[in-house]
Amino acid sequence: METFYYSKLDSPVGVLYVGVSEQGMVLLDLHGGEFLRKPSFNGSDSSRSHSKIEWVESEQKTAAYVRELKEYFSGKRKEFSLPLDLRGTEFQKRCWRALLKIPYGKTRSYAEIARDVGSPRSFRAVGQANHYNPIAIVVPCHRVITSAGTLGGYGGGLEMKEKLLRHEKAMPSKSETLFSA
Repeated sequence: METFYYSKLDSPVGVLYVGVSEQGMVLLDLHGGEFLRKPSFNGSDSSRSHSKIEWVESEQKTAAYVRELKEYFSGKRKEFSLPLDLRGTEFQKRCWRALLKIPYGKTRSYAEIARDVGSPRSFRAVGQANHYNPIAIVVPCHRVITSAGTLGGYGGGLEMKEKLLRHEKAMPSKSETLFSA
């Protein structure tokens, strides 16, 4: 049995739950604490292996992560510096590491991420990896858009994705597309 620690954060995009292991952040939940109702967790619902975990509420263990998130939402932080504990398939982790390279205020297409991870035709699989990203916002899947410049999907909903992109000033006016080719 592994122990993870969590706390709740009221943010401009809704209630978030911050989850950490002894190695780093494992979760930024956008779904109202849904993770607490699951008997197992590995950061990715699509992976075959699930480890039994115990969630313990601890503002102390999550304090540094919550601080960085508050700084992000207040506009004082553009990069997160604390360690992450990425858990998923090897392909998912490659995708998530590619997401971490997208600068604040910029977007990339699913196709660009697929090329970055060495699987140029796997843009749909990149979309699935994003869907299973357990550390939303910090691992910035909200910065990934379609090749046509539309938002695509987002686990927190398109309204939240748009708010995050507008917060980062990555969302242009309606007459522009979201990225240039």
